[in-house]
Amino acid sequence: MNELIGRVFSFEKNTYPNQSELYGKLAREGQSPKALMISCADSRVVPEHVMQAAPGDLFVCRNAGNIVPPFGDAIGGVSATVEYAVMVLGVRDIIVCGHSDCGAMKGLAGDPAKLSAMPNVAAWIRHGDAARAIVDSSYPDLSDHDRVHAISLENVVAQIAHLRTHPSVAAAIARGELALHGWFVDIHAGQVLGLDGDTGRFVPLREDAPLPVALAAGQRFAADFALAAE
Repeated sequence: MNELIGRVFSFEKNTYPNQSELYGKLAREGQSPKALMISCADSRVVPEHVMQAAPGDLFVCRNAGNIVPPFGDAIGGVSATVEYAVMVLGVRDIIVCGHSDCGAMKGLAGDPAKLSAMPNVAAWIRHGDAARAIVDSSYPDLSDHDRVHAISLENVVAQIAHLRTHPSVAAAIARGELALHGWFVDIHAGQVLGLDGDTGRFVPLREDAPLPVALAAGQRFAADFALAAE
């Protein structure tokens, strides 16, 4: 802990003076982050580090298992953060980011009875039950390690589906003002994978290839009265 406190002193003496102009601008003009990232609270995966983001670039919500409860199911920090990011900050992109070796996903993959001493954790990760059900029914004969890995990837897909139940997100998508992304950080390989919404597969993010997008921005109207009237 003393080492971490020492870094606070370093921030005041070194980091802030070197970026004082940026911090001053953010203080005067407020924040306009480019994206909201919903990631795991795991200490090994730092969103700002992964994206090489400067202060003001990224709005971040972290929790165990990069979970997004369906709208109305659990009123709390995640739902409030999503609503604020979309309706007040006007973010144009939301990224749900999972990672390898995730403790929450190991808990989801394991025996629920083992979490009896942690009822809050057990209740929280149940929001990933769809991912476990998909893997158990569609991925036969996986080793324990591969099963957790598959659940971790499917969980990103499941949480994006939950995200779309939030009215603020659904409305922004319909207006064509919001794109959704599913990312997965492989800690062991130092690689970031992105969900391709067209194929349903995760592919490596590469400079020389188009960015895979789970749901690209574009107006979507189920009831197009303008066309019906013609």
